[in-house]
Amino acid sequence: MITKILTGITLLAAGIFFTANAQIGKRFPSERKVVKDPVTGTMLTFLTSTPAGDSKIYQTHPQWTSDGQWLVFRSNRAKGEALAVNEKTGDMVQITEGGYTGMLNLARKSMKLYLLRRVDTQTEVQDRSVPAAMQLVEMDLSKILTDSKAGKMQKLSAYQRICGTIPAEMGAGGDMALDADEDKVYFHVGRTEAAKHMQPGTKVESAFGPRNMGAGPNGLASMNIKTGDVKYIVTVPFQIGHIQVNPWVAGEIIFCWETGGKSPQRTWTVMADGTGLRPLYPEATHEWVTHEAVITPDEVAIAIMGHRKIPGTNAQGEPGTAVGGANPGQESAWGPSGTREKPTGLGIVNIHTREMTIAGQTPSGSGLWHVGGSKDGRWAVGDDFSRSVYLIDRHTREMIMLSTGHKTTAADHPHPTFSPDGTRIEIQSAMLSEDGRSMNICIIPVPDNWLKRTYK
Repeated sequence: MITKILTGITLLAAGIFFTANAQIGKRFPSERKVVKDPVTGTMLTFLTSTPAGDSKIYQTHPQWTSDGQWLVFRSNRAKGEALAVNEKTGDMVQITEGGYTGMLNLARKSMKLYLLRRVDTQTEVQDRSVPAAMQLVEMDLSKILTDSKAGKMQKLSAYQRICGTIPAEMGAGGDMALDADEDKVYFHVGRTEAAKHMQPGTKVESAFGPRNMGAGPNGLASMNIKTGDVKYIVTVPFQIGHIQVNPWVAGEIIFCWETGGKSPQRTWTVMADGTGLRPLYPEATHEWVTHEAVITPDEVAIAIMGHRKIPGTNAQGEPGTAVGGANPGQESAWGPSGTREKPTGLGIVNIHTREMTIAGQTPSGSGLWHVGGSKDGRWAVGDDFSRSVYLIDRHTREMIMLSTGHKTTAADHPHPTFSPDGTRIEIQSAMLSEDGRSMNICIIPVPDNWLKRTYK
């Protein structure tokens, strides 16, 4: 059986396959409302505001359509499908039909959406653990949104194109990323196929940590969007997760060793021809690195966690120990990493010079967890275990809390992502939810006085 590479967090963020129950182009009324953050005073724009199980695309991938007008997300309004919401009007439109598995990939240069869809046999329908062939599907969002507004939807075939099929024996997972040139996608390959391409004598890693994840081998492969040709890239001796690209450098891939928590070596990079495989940020045993995201043509943001107590430093002189709780990483089985005895915070790694700096860190609490930044290099952003969102001016190193109160009981975490122009941040939030779990799509503005700053 091929091990699935999507973690619980990734599953929530990326979306899993369900049977479609609604039609492409279906419109939903606007729920847009502006709410004042009760603590920070920031005016938050909720693009959805009812408890319909909304989730944004994971922060490693684009959120806005190429025209800058729509944000794509998933929701139980059309279970198992993707929706788009207009940032100005709040209008919502269903943009897929037939379901999908894994990551939604918005093109940056065109109004296209790419996704994977299982090609099921009757046996596979009964058992999702059985590897299936995967179709790469291209959706024409411009046509969908135009025809939906006009009320003149056509057949599904008018809006989608099957780019090619990944054979079942490759064990492809839903983790996928669209190359900077937008002529190919990169995807995860399962154990059986990866083992065929492994160098003799390679030590295969076993599971690491209490979630029993991380064992290899796994691999990466690509598919040409125009021809459907599949090309194998590389095998690694561990479980792959969070595949993403450098959106400005064709053929540059970033991925992680996925364990569901602390990894022996979290971040990795490789080129599309299989060369240049190396750790992106070589980490020490005491470091807990997580949630890497490409933010500029040369940089990747990472979280170096500082969420665990330092042994022997509590007020009573007793050994400090990690406590149990709702958030990951608080079990002793993860080892000694993640304390503030060494530097922690929002790290920014230069992919090409390999230099790293710490942009900022919260003075207490879990520290920054899911991180990102604006493509112009001005801002960095992160959330923490309390679901608060912090903005950092990378020039001055000043940090402020933009928003809080998004509820620790939420079904997932904020996962902040900058808009392409660096003026706004998208999160997912349970602030408005009566049950404390159901999330909505929310936009946080960068403060006007920060946007007006100039630097020597």
